[in-house]
Amino acid sequence: MRVGVSLPIREMTGDFGAIKDFAQAAEDLGLTHLRIPDQIMRPGSGYVNEPMMLLSNIAAVTNTIELVPSVIILPARDTVYFAKQAAELDNLSEGRLRLGVGVGSSEAEYRYLGKEFSNRGRRCSEQMQLLQELWLKDEVNFSGAFHNVSGAGLNPLPVQRPIPMWIGGRAIPSQPVVERIGQISNGWFVLCGPNDIEGVRAKIAAEAIKAGRSPDEIGEEAGVAVVGEREHEWKRRVKEWKKIGLSHLCLRTLGGGLKVTQHVKRLQEVIKELPETLA
Repeated sequence: MRVGVSLPIREMTGDFGAIKDFAQAAEDLGLTHLRIPDQIMRPGSGYVNEPMMLLSNIAAVTNTIELVPSVIILPARDTVYFAKQAAELDNLSEGRLRLGVGVGSSEAEYRYLGKEFSNRGRRCSEQMQLLQELWLKDEVNFSGAFHNVSGAGLNPLPVQRPIPMWIGGRAIPSQPVVERIGQISNGWFVLCGPNDIEGVRAKIAAEAIKAGRSPDEIGEEAGVAVVGEREHEWKRRVKEWKKIGLSHLCLRTLGGGLKVTQHVKRLQEVIKELPETLA
């Protein structure tokens, strides 16, 4: 099981020195990936950095840690332009990008961006298909309900061909989301509890098999808070998710009221105890 961490950007609010220190500490501690949220603009969203820009900065000061925006609200973005952005970040990081994508739930955010809210699910599925083509081929010919690309392609292409895309959604994903996970994605972010995951897994596996894929190709990542109200149970939860067989886990130092300087210290404490928890 690959273990990463969420970057607590809301609690670091523009302290880019602290953000750099946290990213480098996570890498030095052997954590495999760094997750960062996405919101462009919505009522009451609070402080959130633009993830692709911030991860470009982090790519320059790290060497091995995987960079995971989770999740990009894909239908709120222009597909071809985002394909170019992602390819650039993958190149700058030497192939360390893993994209989380989803459709979001803020109608206001879509309205501010001049994007249609009601068909965002169908557009997301088509976007993912086009993105794969754009990251794989020098010349793309794609005709869909929402996109038409003919005789052109990205240059440069990304290091990873294609860049992996993971799906984020609700705790119990809707059927269209299950279909996207099983048929198109490389993995999904688990928001349900251990008691519900088997039912979701079975639905995803059925969609994967329909698409001629092996369900084993599809990764799974859950989150575990190591601060706050559930701090006392983090070891039990890590053990439980490992037993269930997740491919990835994400630790969270956010949400517990830590001061900026305390996040790295708490992470160091957890990592000391992690080997015995995973044994």
